[in-house]
Amino acid sequence: MGLPLDSPIWTGPGGEPKWYRTYPTLRRGFCPDCGTHLASVADGSSTVMVTGFSLIDQSGIEPLGHSYRENAAPWMRITLAPAPAPDSNETSAPDARRSGTC
Repeated sequence: MGLPLDSPIWTGPGGEPKWYRTYPTLRRGFCPDCGTHLASVADGSSTVMVTGFSLIDQSGIEPLGHSYRENAAPWMRITLAPAPAPDSNETSAPDARRSGTC
């Protein structure tokens, strides 16, 4: 789930994620207590990608895509509805003040 870079509030017992460079142009954040992957940020991006399962409140969030699902194990079925058509009248951003569980 993409959020503006400065919007996540890390409320779990681990606090702010521990960031590691996992690719030359990508940093990933992990819970410093349990090691769970929480987020990733590409160099120069104004967006942080947060894992959906790391959110305390997942209400109102519906996945529109899933990376690499064509490479999933044969027994793993990932079925998503087609992406909704963009609403030309919609101007508000999703609520970015969601908190992480770790």
